[in-house]
Amino acid sequence: MLMDLTAPIASSSVEETIEAGYELGKKLRPGDVVCLEGDLGAGKTHFVKGVASYFGVDPESVSSPTYTLIHEYSGELPVYHFDCYRLKNVREAFEIGAEEYFYGEGVCLIEWPGIIDSLIPEEAIRVDISHVSDSKRSIHIHQKQHE
Repeated sequence: MLMDLTAPIASSSVEETIEAGYELGKKLRPGDVVCLEGDLGAGKTHFVKGVASYFGVDPESVSSPTYTLIHEYSGELPVYHFDCYRLKNVREAFEIGAEEYFYGEGVCLIEWPGIIDSLIPEEAIRVDISHVSDSKRSIHIHQKQHE
């Protein structure tokens, strides 16, 4: 069990969202998969910047892979940043080799994971980021409990 935070994290700025990602990064290990849910502009990519920075990746180099689908960052652990927003079906994820990343030596962060949910490991960590107001976000991190 990695974590199960029942209380959402409040974020009032981009910096606080990045810091929340950094704090999660401290708990991640090779092979961990993190699914990021939230509306457009919720802060998913900023959260990824925080996780990546924990592993020594320059957060300024992190951007949304909307058109390339996957960005690979070299750090203390490889960081694989997916954006599935433009995928039409799970077959396209197979074609780009997504599943191979999930069971590798890096950490996978997946924005818009719904379209490929059937490929995502059951023990994936879920991060739900929601708008509370224009400048505030609520970040809820959870993982399924194993029986």
